[in-house]
Amino acid sequence: MNLDTIVALATPPGVGAIGVIRVSGVKTIEIVNSVFKGKDLTSVASHTIHLGTIRDGETIVDEVLISIFKGPNSYTKEDVIEISCHGSQFIIQQLIKLLLRKGARLAKPGEFTQRAFINGRFDLAQAEAVADLIASENESMHSAAMNQMRGGFSQEIKRLREELIHFASMIELELDFAEEDVEFASRDDLKQLIFKLKTLITRLTESFTLGNAIKNGIPTVIAGKPNAGKSTLLNALLNEEKAIVSDIPGTTRDVIEDVINVDGIAFRFTDTAGIRTTEDKVEAIGVERTYAKMKDASVIIYLIDMINDDLHDIETQLAYLHELEVPYLLIGNKMDQAQPELKEALAKEKALFISASQKENLENLKDALKELVSLDSFKTGNTIVTNLRHYESLVQTNDALDRVITGIDHQVTNDFVAMDIRNALHHLGELTGEITTDDLLDNIFSKFCIGK
Repeated sequence: MNLDTIVALATPPGVGAIGVIRVSGVKTIEIVNSVFKGKDLTSVASHTIHLGTIRDGETIVDEVLISIFKGPNSYTKEDVIEISCHGSQFIIQQLIKLLLRKGARLAKPGEFTQRAFINGRFDLAQAEAVADLIASENESMHSAAMNQMRGGFSQEIKRLREELIHFASMIELELDFAEEDVEFASRDDLKQLIFKLKTLITRLTESFTLGNAIKNGIPTVIAGKPNAGKSTLLNALLNEEKAIVSDIPGTTRDVIEDVINVDGIAFRFTDTAGIRTTEDKVEAIGVERTYAKMKDASVIIYLIDMINDDLHDIETQLAYLHELEVPYLLIGNKMDQAQPELKEALAKEKALFISASQKENLENLKDALKELVSLDSFKTGNTIVTNLRHYESLVQTNDALDRVITGIDHQVTNDFVAMDIRNALHHLGELTGEITTDDLLDNIFSKFCIGK
């Protein structure tokens, strides 16, 4: 048990109506009670709120509300008090200094959540989801973090890990009876369990592409020939003049990025240099970057200029899009002045028609984007892996399980099979926190805000 009592501001710094100071540890009630004038906090019930004043000697620092949560029924499973005071930075500083003089110490980043993990409030994957929940900026990020924080894949992985531990112990027991040639663990049952684990792990690792996109924004490239209206479209979607718009071809020479929230889904839009052959060295670099961005994109919005493009150009552009094998939306821009034959040809390609300059049909474009992005597994509540550390642990676990299967099929000795099982267990344990190191925990929780 940690004997330190920690304190930190739990609300964002800056002037506000209120500030919340959080205190956690074995001496929480004793320390706060020593400066609180109101009810005796040592005798009040848990999960109650009390009005009073905080005093430094005879000087009233502030009138506050004290919320008390007695362990283990608190966030950290320790005694926790939250002091709601007025949001003056001076008052907050005075209160924290007073608590420090009375025996508390300043909390490190993420230390409240780290204590919650150490005290068994939740596993490591759930603890990491707390930071994702705080950072969530749209419905998709919020739902993914909330699902993981409530258990997500942790419970299923823990159950399968316990079964794997049982098999490992049986195989290691066989080592003690090697001369008697006995089998305590059925190899067929072990393989069946491993295949079940691999099915789960494969589903989770495959979800990482979607999870990473949900967390960081779906990479969406706006591409097309010069003057197709790419910058105008980005500005229209953002409702601000982010990109320079000009009739001069080749105005955009570098990529311009911004994030747009479309009904709870974050799209990281990239406006790119127009695709064409050019003698201008700077513009040529921009075109090369456009090709690179298109290859790496999750979605491409490809604009056709329905005033100036011709059918041959469109066929060439479509051929290149097909080669990329990246999901794309074909957009016919400048619909208000379109060449009839171009509009007819693009309609056969199921293009969507818009006018970026007039902001016409942009809602249809957003709807088409949502349909193009596969969020079926997310919408049905399935667990989505959004954390790179989790993904890497799952991949390493899967590799170890492959070695177990290979070992069984080739009838390798039990000590090698047991070693590979232990390796798989190690990586699964790192995922949920059964196996940790101080360096790992420090790295994870140092990324949290102070006060959480």
